[in-house]
Amino acid sequence: MRPPAKLALALALLALVFLAGCGKLRARDELNKGVRAYKAAQFETSIEHFKRAIELDPDLLNARIYLAIAYASQFVPGSPSEENKELARKAIEEFERVLEKDPNNLVALGYIASLYYGLGGGEKTLDGIRANFDKSKEFRRKLIEIDAQNPEHYYSIGVLDWALCHRANEETRVANRVARPDEPLPARVRKELAEKNGPLVEEGIQMLEKAIEINPKYVDAIAYLNLIYRQRADIAETQQEREHYLDLADQMFDRQKRIREEAQGAPAGAR
Repeated sequence: MRPPAKLALALALLALVFLAGCGKLRARDELNKGVRAYKAAQFETSIEHFKRAIELDPDLLNARIYLAIAYASQFVPGSPSEENKELARKAIEEFERVLEKDPNNLVALGYIASLYYGLGGGEKTLDGIRANFDKSKEFRRKLIEIDAQNPEHYYSIGVLDWALCHRANEETRVANRVARPDEPLPARVRKELAEKNGPLVEEGIQMLEKAIEINPKYVDAIAYLNLIYRQRADIAETQQEREHYLDLADQMFDRQKRIREEAQGAPAGAR
């Protein structure tokens, strides 16, 4: 005797709920196995577990985060091999899927910013470096929107700006046979460099100053502010302006030195 239609439907729905629940339990089991494998540095094994967890429960966000981290953990920043770059690309793709469900996920945003920075370090041309660094800065700006009091995000943009400016400055000096880094550039060359580096220098100074405003003893930010002030000096229009920024750079050098000495317990004026 067949059960009434309503009862049959209820039983069918109950079975679906049961199967879905089983799937979620199996997904969590795969996630836990993946985490154990990841902690043992068995990355390929962990990746397979995380993939199975996602297949069983596509809404299990932690599985996708761990999958992305497993790819990212094998990536070597600055290595130019295609296999290495592919690891970064896979990690970025998975983190972007995390952001589709959770746009403000700090872990995903931070990893993507770092991965693009590492990819940039593996490029040989300034254009290739800039393309990746621009993407890194894009995600750092997103982090600033939701985590505005974290000085690391401002610092990271400042470092990226300095790196681009420094590379362009070096290439300009080599091309124009101005070997000494403290030697002023000829007027025409300086103007050309200012067109390339001007906006980056200004942004870098702004970002590093903000990082130091949040944390006055952020010694790495102070050290890079010293360096980017020197980049600013190289594109100054007048000797007076150049000396002004070199003086600011020297002040930052002394400041970071003093903070390091204080942190080590050494007298501020010790040599």
